[in-house]
Amino acid sequence: MDRFEWSNGALLPGENHSKQQPGIRLFDGPDKTAFDKGVAIVTTHRLFWRDAQQSTMFGLPLAQVVYAEEVPDGRGKSPKIAVHLHAPRPGKTPGPVMSTVHSYIQMTFREGGETDFFRCLTEELSRKRWEMTPSPSRTAPRVPGAKPKQIHAGIVGIERKLDAKMKQTDQNISKAFEDLDKLMEKAKEMVNLTKTIANKIKDKQGEITEDETVQFKSYLLSLGIANPVTRETHGTGLKYHNELAKQLADVLVTPIEESGGMMALTDIYCRINRARGMELLSPDDLVDACRQFERLKLPLRLREFSSGVMVVELLSRGEEEAIKHIAVLLTEKGSLTADELSQNIGISVTLAKARLMTAEETGEACRDESVEGLRFYPNMFLNPPTR
Repeated sequence: MDRFEWSNGALLPGENHSKQQPGIRLFDGPDKTAFDKGVAIVTTHRLFWRDAQQSTMFGLPLAQVVYAEEVPDGRGKSPKIAVHLHAPRPGKTPGPVMSTVHSYIQMTFREGGETDFFRCLTEELSRKRWEMTPSPSRTAPRVPGAKPKQIHAGIVGIERKLDAKMKQTDQNISKAFEDLDKLMEKAKEMVNLTKTIANKIKDKQGEITEDETVQFKSYLLSLGIANPVTRETHGTGLKYHNELAKQLADVLVTPIEESGGMMALTDIYCRINRARGMELLSPDDLVDACRQFERLKLPLRLREFSSGVMVVELLSRGEEEAIKHIAVLLTEKGSLTADELSQNIGISVTLAKARLMTAEETGEACRDESVEGLRFYPNMFLNPPTR
């Protein structure tokens, strides 16, 4: 405690406020002091303590600090930070304590905030910004007639800076929400626009050629799903999942055909939610809707492999056809890994592995597990090569 010096709170040239925390009690080593329920303040140059009535204030230079550490708090006790100090400087100005046998102080945090305060204190100690204060000879010369820069010194200046930062933060948050509201308004306008254009296409079917209709609908599809099925528009329960399944079938048939007749449910989830815009779909609703494909006699069905991978596949491309395709590829290539198959037929690695394991279950493939990974070969036991 004898390292502290009385202070009026005025900031030094180049000194800036970093962090303050109320509800602090000071300890001289392990001993309690009368300095309780005050405010601890860290600047780029010094560590201050000020009482709640702002009548008493003292501080010490951060250059006097050897290191700081968090003290494990006992059960029911407030957390503490210990600050270990160098010996008092010669010619030090008076402070609240003239001499002490302890070379460290402790701060008790009765209102929390010790983690942020400790992080800020250690950062300032490591950066040593008090050593970067410009000397008077390096300061820019004052221009005659120029208005002097206003300097907010002391605790009042610190509090004003904090108030200004809070106001700026509030303005930024308000502006962000205004931008979000505008974005949602524009999204609604785009959905209404696609509805209007789609209705015009239906009304003027005879005046627009079939090629133009297909091209225009592709433009609308690039904007997303024009009228997504939601609980607000189609109710809840089975009715909602039935309507959602019909819309999913309309949207997914073409991309699944382009993906070889099968697409992982995770890929479908990302594709559908990207197309739905603000009306996002939950994973459970997607699975429940996909389970309705076969019942509603739609051209898709949900399938789950033994590995747990769930996919949506076309009914027109049965499992036997896919297995035969894998068997042909294995015969042509000699052997395949999941990564090689995914590159060969343009599907994900997870889906490629599931297809190879299905071929293994039906006896069309055999596996070889080694340090190089999992590789599949044609089943020569059931289908021996002809001589």
